Amino acid sequence: MWRWLHPYAKAEASYRLLSRLLPWFACSAVVTLLISLVWGLAFAPADYQQGDSYRIIYIHVPAAIWSMGAYFGMAIMALIALVWQIRTASWAIAAIAPVGAAMTAIALLTGAIWGKPMWGTWWEWDARLTSELILFFLYVGVLALYFAFDDQKAGAKAAAILAIVGVINLPIIHFSVEWWNTLHQGATITKFGRPSIANDMLWPLLLSILAFALVTATLIIMRLRNEMLFNEIHRPWAQAELGVNPPVAVSQQETR
Repeated sequence: MWRWLHPYAKAEASYRLLSRLLPWFACSAVVTLLISLVWGLAFAPADYQQGDSYRIIYIHVPAAIWSMGAYFGMAIMALIALVWQIRTASWAIAAIAPVGAAMTAIALLTGAIWGKPMWGTWWEWDARLTSELILFFLYVGVLALYFAFDDQKAGAKAAAILAIVGVINLPIIHFSVEWWNTLHQGATITKFGRPSIANDMLWPLLLSILAFALVTATLIIMRLRNEMLFNEIHRPWAQAELGVNPPVAVSQQETR
């Protein structure tokens, strides 16, 4: 398997692969997102307790799941960057962090909107909410470290270390509703046994989770391609992609 993956350590090969994958991910993301949101927001039945206000679950839950999923992926890239010194993995950190931060912000915002009618407050220093807020600050910290150094390698190394250390927050987010007495409801679909949600509500939720996964992947692919072009602009292949003509060397004799 390593023999198959090794060529993609080179930026040009990775860029070509991402360029082939991007249209498939983008089209799939648009289609699944439209279907899942229309299905969940318009056609799924109302909840017997929360009425129609529960429908924000079709945005809140997928965003929360992939805010953690993106961070886990970023931590894996950080480990690869530190251990094997692969540049594309370092660039992936900068590509994933803003997307993950956006998903975390969506989860926090929709959670506040959902919490107001259910709890009577926009915000509570609840274990789940607080650990999710910490996740947002971790993303911001990774980005800040990445661009804080004049030496890009030093910045990427510092960001990678923080990304790996921050993984400890992921199980805290997931298990917080079980470890502490919190306002946040317990697990709905990620628990053993039968999910505590009716099937006609569950299926659009599962499709929405898939849609947000595809959206997250699409945005990361787009950002990673841009990172590769930015860092490899001195390479002929990157200049060809951007339509930039490389400078022509002129001898001293020709300038006389």
